This record gives sequence, C-alpha cells and structure tokens, in this order.
Amino acid sequence: MSDSYRALVVDRQDGETVAGIRTLTEADLPEGEVTVRIDYSCLNYKDGLALTGRAPIIRRPPMTAGIDFAGTVESSESPDFAPGQAVVLTGWGVGERHPGGLAQRARVPAKWLEPLPEGCDTKWAAAIGTAGFTAMLCVIALERAGVAAGAGPVAVTGAAGGVGSVAVALLARLGHEAVAITGRADECRDYLTGLGAHEVLPRGARAEAPEKPLLSEHWAGAVDTVGGAMLAHVLAEVRYGGAVAACGLAGGAGLKTTVMPFILRGVSLLGIDSVMCPPAPRREAWQRLARDLPGSALAAMTEVIPLAEVVEQGEEILAGGVRGRVVVDVNA
Repeated sequence: MSDSYRALVVDRQDGETVAGIRTLTEADLPEGEVTVRIDYSCLNYKDGLALTGRAPIIRRPPMTAGIDFAGTVESSESPDFAPGQAVVLTGWGVGERHPGGLAQRARVPAKWLEPLPEGCDTKWAAAIGTAGFTAMLCVIALERAGVAAGAGPVAVTGAAGGVGSVAVALLARLGHEAVAITGRADECRDYLTGLGAHEVLPRGARAEAPEKPLLSEHWAGAVDTVGGAMLAHVLAEVRYGGAVAACGLAGGAGLKTTVMPFILRGVSLLGIDSVMCPPAPRREAWQRLARDLPGSALAAMTEVIPLAEVVEQGEEILAGGVRGRVVVDVNA
C-alpha cells in the first residue's frame, strides 16, 4: 500500500489563508491509536470558515482541513477497533487542532471514533456528518425539554442548510409539524416540503431583532441554526413552556434579547455542542439517526463532489449558496 496520500491543507502565507491539495506521507500523520483509510468527508459551515480564513478555525497551520470523516480502520492499537471496521468521526477538534478528514488517511485517538450503526455505510455517515449529528442532538434536546409531537409547530431556522435540512426531515418523521424558515423560501420550497416541512416561510422580519420583548405565541419549539437576531426573534414567539435548541451563529454570535421569554413564558434555551459531546450521547444520536432519518430524505439533500472542488464549495457555503449536505469523495 502506498505511503503517500492526498490531503486538503490550509496554511497562512504572507498573512493570507491559502488552501490546496498536497501529497503527504506516513510521517505527516500525527500520533494516535487508530489509522483510518478515509472513504468520504463532507462540507460543513465551519469547514467553509476554515478554508477561507473567515474565522480562526485552524489553530495550528499548516493543517489538513475537514471536521468530519468516515472510512475503514487500517490499523489499530486499541481493543475497541479492528482493521476493516467502518467508523465515523465528527468534532473533537479534528480539522482545527488535529489533522482533519479532507484527506485519504487520518490517525486519531480511539475514543474519538464511533463505529457505524449496523446496516449503515461510510457514505451514509459522511452525508450526515457534523450537521446531521448536530440536528439529532437538537431534536433529542427538544424531546427531553417536553416538546412532544402534536404539541404545535416546531420552527427550523436556516432550514435549507445542512443542519436545518436534517432537522426538518427528522422532525417530520417523528410526527412534528416542522415549519422551515429560510432566506431562500421560493427557491427551496419544493425541496423542503419534499423533506417533510409542513410549511415553508421566508425569514422576512425574523432576520431582525424583535421590537417587543414578547411577540404572539407561535412555536411549541424550535431548532435555531442561525443565532443572532433570528434567535432573539424566535425566542419571543415561543409558546408557554416551549424550548429552543440553539446550535449555530451564521447570523451572528451576539444575542440581543430580554429575560421575558424565560420568566414570563417559561421558555428554555438549550445550547447544543457537537464538538466535545461525550461518548454516550454520541452513540445515542447515531443510533437514532439510523432509526429516525429516512434514507430517501438524506439522499434528496445530498450532493457528492471530489476533493478538488471543496475550496470553491467552501466559498459557496458561506455565501448561503449550498443546499443540504455536500459529501466529499476524497478518492475521486
């Protein structure tokens, strides 16, 4: 087997971020218990930030990019994984502080890997990736907060993106009235209703902070992938006892709101972190995805591209031009 492999490396040159495909060797792999031959990676919003340098995602350049990967164990010093076993990795600082998944090989600590649920393959796992995994964590959090199917409409902001698309499909499959909110309502209406959205709404005034601390009660719950003014607006519309799972900041990291939704309506704001999520909830989320995410919905939202097209797509995802999930075939 060849010692060399291709990787998409992000570096800083003369103060500028430069990303390109390089040929690396075994010596470039970091320490770790498990070496993985990668089949697929994927493109997330955070990857777009890393590839373009729009945010300091890459902590130690030069760095192989990619916060996710799915592939087959090549060698293992851990009793938990054996050669030939299919695995997936999301988060844990991969693609930030540790060489990432936009490459043909990776070496990582065993505790960062997740075995694939029975009957699932590496392309399925990459199509889900951090975005789908995060969406599942959001849905589980809403369930635990008491947002039950049939309780009322559940909003999904940024619904045409990766997290939003999976959240819509999951909520619909679980019997919720999923309402998709997106800045591309006309363009993506058929796409989102095909994933199970009960209704598709333009973001409109919801992209701005609410004028009043409380607005008319509308949502039983919400999955917010946007943050900023959108999150503040949705919080002001949540019904008494409802909850919002917040997982994104494409609309800004600030949150200008009041305590009114929390102390007058008992609304819960649930923070969702997928990067350092502990092993037990990770395993639960992946098992739930295998059970609750329709394969037809995942296929409908997924596009596959070669490694050479990732940098261009990184620009597109930040510009809001990418719909659903983008899987990267690192061997194409």
